[in-house]
Amino acid sequence: MSRRTAYVTDLRTLQAECTANFVRLDRLLGDTVAGEKVELPLASHTTRFGTLHLEVVERAPYTTIVRVFQSGVLDDMIDAPRMVVHLYHDVQMAEVTDFQRKRHFEGRYRYPNAHMHQPDEKLQLNRFLGEWLEHGLAHGHDTRVFETP
Repeated sequence: MSRRTAYVTDLRTLQAECTANFVRLDRLLGDTVAGEKVELPLASHTTRFGTLHLEVVERAPYTTIVRVFQSGVLDDMIDAPRMVVHLYHDVQMAEVTDFQRKRHFEGRYRYPNAHMHQPDEKLQLNRFLGEWLEHGLAHGHDTRVFETP
């Protein structure tokens, strides 16, 4: 019988993902203030995927809290992913702090566990956010109206 080695948190990878997510969110949010929303209709040339919603819940000098979710054609059939992301301006990192109304994710979990979290759940959630934001950057169409000089 072989023993499985315990998962060790890869801090460099997690920090790199959080840094990349900060840059992605900064590009998507721009100068939005608390209470404002950015809605990005997602579409390819032939298919509409729904809308990516970014809502700035709170903006402070050193942090910003953003609610991220998607709406679309499958709303009646599935519970769309929802997350809350904290942006830390001083270190330029963005971290998922709430996913599907579950909070406080550990850096690693014993597996199996009662909540069925993966050993690297925190890293996986931040990677998912990165993929989601990349999809928004690649396929989103900003509907905000900007004044021209």
